[in-house]
Amino acid sequence: MRFLHSSDWHLGRSFHQVGLLDAQARFVDHLVETVRSEGVDAVLVSGDVYDRALPSPDTVELLSTAVTRLIDAGAAVILSSGNHDSAIRLGFASELLSRAGLHIRTSVDSIGLPVVVDGVAVYPLPYLEPAVAADPLGATERSHAGVLRAAMARVDADRAARGAPSVVMAHAFVTGGATSDSERDISVGGVCAVHPEVFGGADYVALGHLHGRQRVSEGARYSGSPVPLSFSEAGHTKGSWLVDIEASGDGDTVVRVEAVDAPVARPLAVLRGDIDLLLTDPALTPAERAWCQVTLTDPIRPLGAMEQLRRRFPHTLVLQFDPQGAPVPVRSYAQRTTAESDLDVCCSFLGHVRSGHGPSEEEQSVLAAAVEAVRIQRAGDDDEGQLPLSVSRPQRGVA
Repeated sequence: MRFLHSSDWHLGRSFHQVGLLDAQARFVDHLVETVRSEGVDAVLVSGDVYDRALPSPDTVELLSTAVTRLIDAGAAVILSSGNHDSAIRLGFASELLSRAGLHIRTSVDSIGLPVVVDGVAVYPLPYLEPAVAADPLGATERSHAGVLRAAMARVDADRAARGAPSVVMAHAFVTGGATSDSERDISVGGVCAVHPEVFGGADYVALGHLHGRQRVSEGARYSGSPVPLSFSEAGHTKGSWLVDIEASGDGDTVVRVEAVDAPVARPLAVLRGDIDLLLTDPALTPAERAWCQVTLTDPIRPLGAMEQLRRRFPHTLVLQFDPQGAPVPVRSYAQRTTAESDLDVCCSFLGHVRSGHGPSEEEQSVLAAAVEAVRIQRAGDDDEGQLPLSVSRPQRGVA
């Protein structure tokens, strides 16, 4: 079997108020061409297909066009839901669509039922919110690791009965992966990491959630998002993984993986310095066509800084100031807590209003429980990352 591992399309996302739909459509063109030129049997998308639970009509149309073109090009398409997706909406008519080569897995009862492509069993795991999935899966621990272990127990039971090469698709934060600024926190009580050994036994683990393409262990990789979603990804090379899996003569499974780079609609540039240098430095010529994040270090804030910068860098989206050589400015409370987690902000605020007396261990536990309850309630209200017990029962068998 030869497949493309992709994830985190986040269709409908904006990049600092600039719509990404054109760039995402260009990525779809690239995928279709790769399927044709490389003889790809299946395209795997490991969650966060959409950027939000209620996608806009043009976003839905792009996904519809994408899967139709990929199937027409000769590949089965396998989608699993992520923490940004509405599992119920994404999984609508999944049983019917599977007959046409589009396999969507979003529910608890689909776990452990593979899509079989050319003798390889693909096990898509939807995003498993511990508060929602722990009881239906019979997990002994209400954590990301706990629900994934319970899900993998179902996978292992089916895999042992088949004795075929296997691929697991999962949407999670796996230990060893490098994060970026554009991923949503999925922590439970401050803990969200899952060790790669949870997926032990799979010949390849197609991961989603982290937006940088990377290898986290032997056989476990993130494809990353196909387009940049934050300036922290300026150094990323976007794309997917082309994977070949075949059984060798001695009964082992051979896995070969190759990076496939995606087209770059517009590069990113992160610039820093005083405004006169930035406007005259010839080394910055490539940034003139890039989306730019600029940090000015002038001791005195230049007048009309954005207008001046956009004369040379017309695609400047973010302007920040970090004056060097000037007196240290007094930062507001909001500025000091920008990089903190929600729980840290609550604890810091309590210390702030109590003249430096932070929360006790008991108070911190209460705050942690409250923050987690709000996170779960917000996800439920938005219908993101929710896991239905059943959408429609997928058929066992062949793509």
